[in-house]
Amino acid sequence: MKQRILLASTNQGKLAELSELLGTVSKKVDWVCLKAYPNIPEVVEDGDTFAENARKKALGYAKVTGLWTLADDSGLVIDALDGQPGVYSARYAADECGGNRKNIDTANYKKVLAELKDTPDEERIARFSCCLCLVSPEKILLETEGAVEGVINRTPLGENGFGYDPIFYIPSLGKTAAQLNKQQKNRISHRGNAIGKLKPLLEDLLRVN
Repeated sequence: MKQRILLASTNQGKLAELSELLGTVSKKVDWVCLKAYPNIPEVVEDGDTFAENARKKALGYAKVTGLWTLADDSGLVIDALDGQPGVYSARYAADECGGNRKNIDTANYKKVLAELKDTPDEERIARFSCCLCLVSPEKILLETEGAVEGVINRTPLGENGFGYDPIFYIPSLGKTAAQLNKQQKNRISHRGNAIGKLKPLLEDLLRVN
């Protein structure tokens, strides 16, 4: 019998991406996302790290639904800004744009560019980081993390992706994340790396349960 696992997201695209990256392992799972539970309260992500937020989200939803739950938290970490925007990546410039979700992606990366205006190129080091946490209602089962290294470009480039992708330049590819197609991005992304590490661990876990 397949193990039912809740993905702690309402994003069906995220569920499809996860299933694709897990490959044959995903066929052993009956996946469901939060859209199947519209009335449960949202878990507040107020941890100081990506790992804390992923754990809190996974355990919160697992206890309410009784299901194994997989959650993630991710964002942009910039050395010259002491790790910011970090866990605040999605809402870094919320105050500047009045919380308008339509404009926040652009506002976020414009705020970063303004803060790094006088930072030399060699000090604009950054990475996208992702932490994944799989739990049962009683305990943490698996945790993995992934990252992709880059630098903050001085101007946005590319039309693909979202968030900080237009300013996140990957020297090894000679492109920003927003200049990559979906397949290229999946191969090198922080989420892809974290899921790649999760894959064999989840396969072993499913084998003994």
